[in-house]
Amino acid sequence: MAKFNFNLREAGTSTETAIHLVIRWNNNRLVYPTKESIYPKFWESDPDKRNYQRAKETKTFPEHPEFNARLNFLESSAKDVFRQYQNDNENKLPSIEEFRDLLNKKLNPEAETIKLDLFRFTEKFIEESRVRVNEKTGKTFSKDTIQIYRNTLQVLRNFKQLKRKRIDFDTIDLDFYHDFTEYLTKDLGFANNTIGKHMKTLKTFLNEATERGLSTNLSHKSKRFRVIREDTESIYLTESELAEICALDLSDNPRLDRIRDLFIVGCWTGLRFSDFSNIQPENIKIEEIELETQKTGETVVIPIHPTVKKIMAKYKGKYPNSLPPAISNVKMNQYLKELGHMVESLHAKTSTSITKGGLNISTNRKKFELVTTHTARRSFASNLYLSGFPAISIMKITGHRTEKAFMRYIKITPNENANLLRLHWQEKQRLVAV
Repeated sequence: MAKFNFNLREAGTSTETAIHLVIRWNNNRLVYPTKESIYPKFWESDPDKRNYQRAKETKTFPEHPEFNARLNFLESSAKDVFRQYQNDNENKLPSIEEFRDLLNKKLNPEAETIKLDLFRFTEKFIEESRVRVNEKTGKTFSKDTIQIYRNTLQVLRNFKQLKRKRIDFDTIDLDFYHDFTEYLTKDLGFANNTIGKHMKTLKTFLNEATERGLSTNLSHKSKRFRVIREDTESIYLTESELAEICALDLSDNPRLDRIRDLFIVGCWTGLRFSDFSNIQPENIKIEEIELETQKTGETVVIPIHPTVKKIMAKYKGKYPNSLPPAISNVKMNQYLKELGHMVESLHAKTSTSITKGGLNISTNRKKFELVTTHTARRSFASNLYLSGFPAISIMKITGHRTEKAFMRYIKITPNENANLLRLHWQEKQRLVAV
C-alpha cells in the first residue's frame, strides 16, 4: 500500500514554507505541491503527537481546524485516486506520471487545459523543477541545474527566432539535430562540450515529455542524435606547487592571503567551490568535515587534513566556521591568477587545445593563467590518486560514478602513470623482503 505524508519544503526557515504531499509506493516517490503553506513553528513534527504532520492546535494559529481539514481532504482524495487506479487496472500500480496526472484531474478539475507544445512544456518543467524532487538523488534540483535548463531554453528560443522555423515535438528529427548543432557551432561559436551540454539538456526535456505522454516522437533517442563530448586538457597543481603557494608571505596582502587559504581548503577537501566556500560550523566535526553537497545532494565525510587544521587555527575566533570568508566564484578566479603569478614554478608553459566553433584551437599559456577554483578539486583527486590511494575511495568524495569518468577527470599523464606503477612494484618488493 502507498504511504502518504505531508512534508515542509524548508522545515528550518522562519518564514512561511510550502507543504508537499509525499507519496511512496513500490520504490516510487511522488512529491506533489499542495498550494498550502505554513510557518514551521505552527507545524507539528513530533510523531507522538495527535496532530503529527498537521498544524498545531494553538491559539496563535486559530485557523488550524480549517487548515487541517484541507490537508485531510487532500490526503483522502489522493488515497481514493490511488485505490481507484488499482481497481480499474487489475490491481496494477500506477507510474509516477500516471498518478500525478490523475491527482491533477482530481484536485484541479476546473483548471484550464492548455495544449503544451515544446516551449510551454519546457517552461512548465523548469518551473516544476524548482520544487520537485530529482528521482535519481531524492533531493530537489540545485540552482545551477535550473540555470542550465534556462540557458538551453533561451538558446532554443533564439534559434527558433533566427531561423524562423516551427519547433515542436514533431519537428525534432535528425535534420533539426544537424541544423541546431550547426547553429551552436558556427553562429554562436560554442566549444564542443558546451554544445554537448545543451544537447544533453534538450534530451532531458524530450525524455520527460515522452514519459508524460506529450510526445510520441522518439527521434532524439537515435544514436545519431548524440551528445558531443571532448576531453579537455585541464590542469591540476602538484603537492610541491601547493606547498609553494602555502609558503608565500602574504602578510601585507590580506585579500590574497584569504583567497590563498580558501583555495588550499578546496585542494585538501576535494569539494566543489559551491561547497568549500559554504562550509558551516555545524559541518565541522572534531576530525572531519561532513556536509551535503549542493550539486548532487550526497553526504560526504572528509577527514580534516593537517594543512586545513592550520588554516582553521589561523582563523579561529575570527569567523564562525574558523575559515576565510568566501567571495564570488568570478572574483576568486580573477584573484587566483594574481596569486599564481607570485609562484615561480607556475610560470612554466603548458599547452591546451579545444574545439570551438568547429575549429581546433591550441594555446600555449603559463600555468598560473589556467588556475581556477575548480583546479582545487582536480588537484585533490589527482594528488590522492598519484599517492596510491584507491580510486574507488576518492570517487566516494568526488562523486564520480564510474572509474572511466574519474580517470578522464584527473588527467594523469603517461609518465605519471608509469611512475605510479613503478612505486607500486617497489612497495610490493619491499613487502616481500620483509
